[in-house]
Amino acid sequence: PEIALTPQTVRRFMSRFPGQVGILHSKLSDGERYDTWRRARSGQLSVLIGARSALFTPFKNIGLIVLDECHDTSYYQSEPPFYHAVSAAEAYAKICGATCLLGSATPTVAQRYRAERGEWNLLELPERVGLSVGNQTTDFELPPVQVVDMREELQAGNREIFSRALSEALAETLLRGEQAILFLNRRGTATYVFCRACGETLKCPHCDTPLTYHQEQSGKNAQPSHYSTGLYCHRCGYSRQMPKTCPKCKSPHIRAFGLGSEKVESEVLRLFPQAVPLRWDWETTRQKDAHDIILTHFGNGKANVLVGTQMLAKGLDLPNVTLVGIVLADVGLNLPDPFAAERVFQTLTQVAGRAGRSHKGGRVILQTFQPENPVIRRAAGHDFSGFYADELQNRRQLGYPPFERIVRLERRERDPHKAEEEAHKMASQLQAWIASEGRVQTEVLGPLPAPFPKIADIYRWQILLRGPDPASLFKGKTLAGWRVEVEPVSLL
Repeated sequence: PEIALTPQTVRRFMSRFPGQVGILHSKLSDGERYDTWRRARSGQLSVLIGARSALFTPFKNIGLIVLDECHDTSYYQSEPPFYHAVSAAEAYAKICGATCLLGSATPTVAQRYRAERGEWNLLELPERVGLSVGNQTTDFELPPVQVVDMREELQAGNREIFSRALSEALAETLLRGEQAILFLNRRGTATYVFCRACGETLKCPHCDTPLTYHQEQSGKNAQPSHYSTGLYCHRCGYSRQMPKTCPKCKSPHIRAFGLGSEKVESEVLRLFPQAVPLRWDWETTRQKDAHDIILTHFGNGKANVLVGTQMLAKGLDLPNVTLVGIVLADVGLNLPDPFAAERVFQTLTQVAGRAGRSHKGGRVILQTFQPENPVIRRAAGHDFSGFYADELQNRRQLGYPPFERIVRLERRERDPHKAEEEAHKMASQLQAWIASEGRVQTEVLGPLPAPFPKIADIYRWQILLRGPDPASLFKGKTLAGWRVEVEPVSLL
């Protein structure tokens, strides 16, 4: 799903199939992509490794298609032409008579449901693959997860971003010469800036979303970053300097709050002088081969703490990592999206699985302000079956996949009034089409502004169609000016 993992995967396959492996992903030059395409078509390559676009490699005789981490939303292309690489691979394999193999420790609820219903063959791996020495195999246990209630930390007077348990565990890990991963699914130094006098939050004028504060790192361990010190919009790229006073009330009490990966990195340096951290997020991986360089540095022991965002949840195999700290597990849990709980559970479970991948063992410390949340509890117990049962019941009650199918229609306009007007027109038209075809099980939800209603000065309204087969309503009909997504992976 991500180019971040290709160096690790490519090395394994090239050592097993020398001279027969090609690579395709977005960071290659046009010449490199063309050369790979030409070699594949002429039969010089037998194995192709890449992200979702690699599915269209012109092999003459496809025998096997493997989608690793098949739950990952990166397999879904959210810009036209919309497609999901998992669905495309399934159809492609049927056409070619090939085997399609999907792999994941945390498949989506819909994927697991299809397997349980017998639509797919279910192959289970109940234990971790161990280390074979002679005739003996040592199985590696999943690491235990300690949940820390950050509300109790505050009550105890701890104002640091690391709990006492995580600080102690990190110090012990570094003392033993082992490595740690610190995960936070937010970029930047602080995630919002607001005035404590009047409550004004600084937002992007083009997107109406809070600006993120980035602080340029300095010192010998500083990594190259896309951002200099200032405020940035992660949606459209707008930037400005940090103001000295509030733009609304002119108060000097304007501060940056929240937590991002840059802040975690700087706190590691402040609290642990013996630490050599590396940050792995969108800012530090914009250059070609940056993923490979960071992963190689860390794998070779040139750094002992890896701080990062969701890239860390992508199946990395780092035997010397014995501690994973999830700095704030609650990020993304309360988004207005029916698939939010599933994404958070997958991410937390995958990140926790980066620890204990050798005979050294490992542990996970999960910090949260919502320890009672069912998603947090299931992730802490590595309990996929329990989460699946909970989520399946919720989906059945709310009428979401896999029990109903969804089509999302989105209207984008620079004029907010036109966006709203066109959305209401389309909703009326949809109701008329449903009535004329007698579709009693298909319903229209909306129109409503999208959860992020304004991005880069463009206003967004959306309509959901829900039913047994809502996409078939559009056969032979024109939907000019509308973005139409069938079975979207997110409603944000």
